Amino acid sequence: MALVAGPEVLGFRVPTESGKALLVWGLEEGPEHSLFSAFSEFGLLYSVRVHRNAAVAGPGYYALVKFYSARDASRAQRACNRQRLFQKSPLKVCICTRQKAFKQQVLALRSYKCKELANYYLGFNGWSNRIITLQNISGFDVENEELGRLPERQCLKYLCVVEVTLPHHGICTRGLGVAEAYVENGRDSLEFVMKTGNVQKLAVEKALSGAFQKILLIVLENGKVAVEYNFAQEEPIDTLTDEELRGLIQVNDLSLEQVNLEDEEFLSDFSFDEEHLLEGRQSN
Repeated sequence: MALVAGPEVLGFRVPTESGKALLVWGLEEGPEHSLFSAFSEFGLLYSVRVHRNAAVAGPGYYALVKFYSARDASRAQRACNRQRLFQKSPLKVCICTRQKAFKQQVLALRSYKCKELANYYLGFNGWSNRIITLQNISGFDVENEELGRLPERQCLKYLCVVEVTLPHHGICTRGLGVAEAYVENGRDSLEFVMKTGNVQKLAVEKALSGAFQKILLIVLENGKVAVEYNFAQEEPIDTLTDEELRGLIQVNDLSLEQVNLEDEEFLSDFSFDEEHLLEGRQSN
């Protein structure tokens, strides 16, 4: 596969596009840390997952290595295919492409992954974030209150708005996150305090991830990075003042976003470069 030509647009999303994942087979062991060290030399990695070969394929392991950048994945494939790297026998590396043509679900990166991506392309001093508001919007079961009974469970719910600023690019974005958890009534206060802290932390993480969704990284062939605001992700909170945001007391008809989990990759999701597969078979 040829190197990706021209600027490459990267969002703060789980990379699912074709050409960003590599299949590595011929592994004698399952050294995930060795794979990560070897392939991270070519660019930032989203994930490295090692699997044991199926029984019919004989002993050994294979791995799926996923990059954020298709250009980085292509360079890694060219440099690492048929190389020993960290073991005695050569590895076989090919670029994966999506086998199925249907639209892939778009998943936002978790907040810690957003930080990794921002630090890699923008630098540690290239961005900053602040919490504009973190509010308790918890409530009891209205029906039970009207009947004079306490509910069996208390809902803890927090709303957070976070602002991300890229000073060198003149871009400022905001994200909103809502998180909730339930606490059984009658339990000790320590559990209540711990769950409150966890819910607050999750609301902040969701809000930070949401703010990063509005940022697009434009990676040029020479390695330089430009940034654009993603207007498709614009929300009403982007036009409110800090005072107006802090005045949010009640949130009605607000759908709670689920925590975005990292997707598992399966071989059935991909097809592979037939030329490299044939080379691998002939060398066995």
